[in-house]
Amino acid sequence: MLIPHEASLAELQETAKNCKACDLWKKATQTVFGEGMPNAKIMFIGEQPGDQEDLQGKPFVGPAGKLLDSTLVEAGIDRKEVYVTNAVKHFKWEPRGKRRIHRKSNAAEIAACRPWLDAEIAALQPKVIVYLGATAAQTLFGRNFRVTLHRGEFLKSPLAAFVMATVHPSSILRAPDEETRHEEAKQFIAELKKISRAIS
Repeated sequence: MLIPHEASLAELQETAKNCKACDLWKKATQTVFGEGMPNAKIMFIGEQPGDQEDLQGKPFVGPAGKLLDSTLVEAGIDRKEVYVTNAVKHFKWEPRGKRRIHRKSNAAEIAACRPWLDAEIAALQPKVIVYLGATAAQTLFGRNFRVTLHRGEFLKSPLAAFVMATVHPSSILRAPDEETRHEEAKQFIAELKKISRAIS
């Protein structure tokens, strides 16, 4: 797949519809490209689309997306003014009964999708990039990067003035009990507020 040089986000989105750089397109409903303001200052990068994202063709519209929306509100960030995308653009899943269960992307799939992510960053030129979860963060910082060690820190990168890695909202939803979920969400909101302060 030849990615157009210096393309706009709209051009990239259109071209990505036909991407067959890895085998994930075969089982996916459609490519799920990034979405948001073409001049957004903040870019959020998750791992890959989930079941709802695959069906609707939009990123972060499932349960994790709804949690992201509510935490952005609490942090004073308007979802309409950010750009959200994923490191991998097709839903990877396996059947379990009637449900489609998310499977972790492998290194080859992440590498196949990397040029799309690079092109999105180049087109957007955000001031802040937030990597949500280990898979997303490792696309930039390498396989040995641990979100648990650097969560919520501003990290040095040529890609943006401010780069942060934190947990994926889905991990907050998977917390074992209500108290842990509350604490995780509270920390996540504090990190979002730190981002808000950085661009204001």
